Amino acid sequence: MSKREDLAGRTVVVTGASSGFGRGTALKLGELGAHVVVAARRPDVLDEVVAQITDSGGTALAVPTDVSDADAVERLATAAEDRFGHIDVWVNNAAVGVMGLFWEIPLADHARLVDVDLKGMMTGAHVALRRFVDRGEGVLVNVSSVAGEVPLAYQASYASVKAGITSLGRSLNEELRLAGLHETIKVGTILPWAADTPWWDHVGNYTGHAPRLAAMDDPDIVVDAIVDACVDPQQEQPVGPKARGSHASHRLFKELTERFSGKLSESEIGKGTPAPDTSGALHEPIAEGTEVHGDTRERMVMEDGERRP
Repeated sequence: MSKREDLAGRTVVVTGASSGFGRGTALKLGELGAHVVVAARRPDVLDEVVAQITDSGGTALAVPTDVSDADAVERLATAAEDRFGHIDVWVNNAAVGVMGLFWEIPLADHARLVDVDLKGMMTGAHVALRRFVDRGEGVLVNVSSVAGEVPLAYQASYASVKAGITSLGRSLNEELRLAGLHETIKVGTILPWAADTPWWDHVGNYTGHAPRLAAMDDPDIVVDAIVDACVDPQQEQPVGPKARGSHASHRLFKELTERFSGKLSESEIGKGTPAPDTSGALHEPIAEGTEVHGDTRERMVMEDGERRP
């Protein structure tokens, strides 16, 4: 078990902190006494997160940031240092998504996803690791997905960048080992299963149906894994039984697992209520979806009930 009490007084930067895993992680870190620097595109929502942390006795700073902008990410790090002196932990969590057949999704949407989810992750890693190397210590936590291990139909670009993030973590840990820095600078990669967060409200969607996926996890288990990784990072950490099971299954039964994953994605998409095409929050943030938990599982129960005779 990680020593969460060690987080007290440490400065932790969390990107994508306005909802979902990021918001949950920021709130939990605040409860544990960390100095929390929250970043996302929605300033008003970040202010709410800071207020929630300070109301519970914690310390937090909001820095509105689009992680696809390298200069903005550098300003985020500088703001954290100006306020708290240095950065101990950097949580790369910001992500957008888009669903649909790859060739039916506008290329601009694929490009934007890569800019945020992969380029943004690499920028955050670069900004953080430069500082960690200078100080001789630090923890980088990258939130990837089990979709980076098991290809996910109808989310080709998302699965691709998540595979890249997982590979990035492996390469960074190897470079730190070769540089003799691996004992004090760690990179951990979190691999969740699909979880019921507002991500499903924000996702670009070209499937013709409301987005959904079977057997979603509660986001709290992912939040707990991220918080633990801030003090005890694992090179790759599948979160929950479904993520661990699919991760192991793909290693043992690659073709079978991929076919099952594809069929599951296809069957679930057809169960959603009809929905118009949308780019969601890919290019601009939207007001909806500001909590840790989403309501997709509740909607799925209603959709499934309406289909029963």
